[in-house]
This record gives sequence, structure tokens and C-alpha cells, in this order.
Amino acid sequence: MSFETPLPPYNASDPHATFLNSSCFDLLLIEMVPLAYNLAGEAAATRDGGFRNQQVDEEMQREAVYKRLDGLGYRVGQGLVERFSRDRPRFTDALDMIKFLCKDIWTLVFRKQIDNLKTNHRGVYVLTDNTFRPFARMSMSSPTEALVKAQPFLWFPCGVVRGALASMGINATVQAETAELPGATFQIKTITAKN
Repeated sequence: MSFETPLPPYNASDPHATFLNSSCFDLLLIEMVPLAYNLAGEAAATRDGGFRNQQVDEEMQREAVYKRLDGLGYRVGQGLVERFSRDRPRFTDALDMIKFLCKDIWTLVFRKQIDNLKTNHRGVYVLTDNTFRPFARMSMSSPTEALVKAQPFLWFPCGVVRGALASMGINATVQAETAELPGATFQIKTITAKN
């Protein structure tokens, strides 16, 4: 899959040539969060016997939206690694896998590499994207409102990172935050198996 404009001599009948309009992908990312909230609201209304309470438990709805978006991202991350790492040499360590994620997978999904990667060499990695694509056009009347509204848009990318790492054999937790739009910071903590 490529976001690049195809050069004139390309064969549209080639089964391996896949092109994606980046505007469509941006719109999909924008609409996933409201759709997840609508689905969570409908599920809560159905669970409450068909009557929609005025006071829907926002924490339960937020958790349901998180699980849905993280799960979708997890599956996307797994698929991306399965497809785009098959022709690469085997990874030697966790840092190589994280670098593959920062350079190749992030470029496929967000059309740019991660701006900064930091590690403590003990299983914690911090990925910083100073111009996170889903936040590029986001604006609100106040900066604090924007930060609160932006948080759910980080859950799908967290799932992508978690799924990509799981597909490469790293079990990890991923947390994301934004201190200022359009930047985003992802913290990855690897989970080691206890014997």
C-alpha cells in the first residue's frame, strides 16, 4: 500500500498494487470517534431496556469507546506488520522492532516518521510526533477543550501500536497524551512474561 502518487507506467491490474486516497483515510480517522460514541450510546440504551437515560454513565461509555477504537487499531496494527514485515530480515531485538514501527509503519499510516524516539533501555519507549496528522486540522474555542476532545482520537493509534508490537512478539501497554495540538506523545511499556 502506498500513499505516493503512482508514476505513469503502473499496471492497475497488478494484484499487489494497492493505492489509497489519503483524504479518504483522514476522513475515516475523523469519523471513527463519533461513530464509536454513537454505538456505545445505542448499546447503553438497549441495555437499559430501550429507554435512554438522561444521565448515561459517561465513564462506562468512554470505556466502551476506548475498547472499540483500541480493538480496531490493534487489528489494523497486526495486519500492517504481517503484510509489510514479511520481506524484511528477522528483527534482532525490541529496539529494532520499535524503529520499524517508528519509520515504516508510522509512515504507512500517517505519511511521516515519528519525530523523536527515546528509551531507557529497560522496556520503556517514548515516541513523539510533533505534527500528529489527525490533529492537524483540529481546533476548538479554548486550548483546554481541544485537549479533552482530542484524547479519544489517540485511542485508535494506540491500538495500532499495540497490535503492531504484538504481531512482532512484544506484549506492551501503550498510553498516549497531548500537551499541545497538533503534537502527540506515545509511551510504550513492554510487559515481560513472569516465570
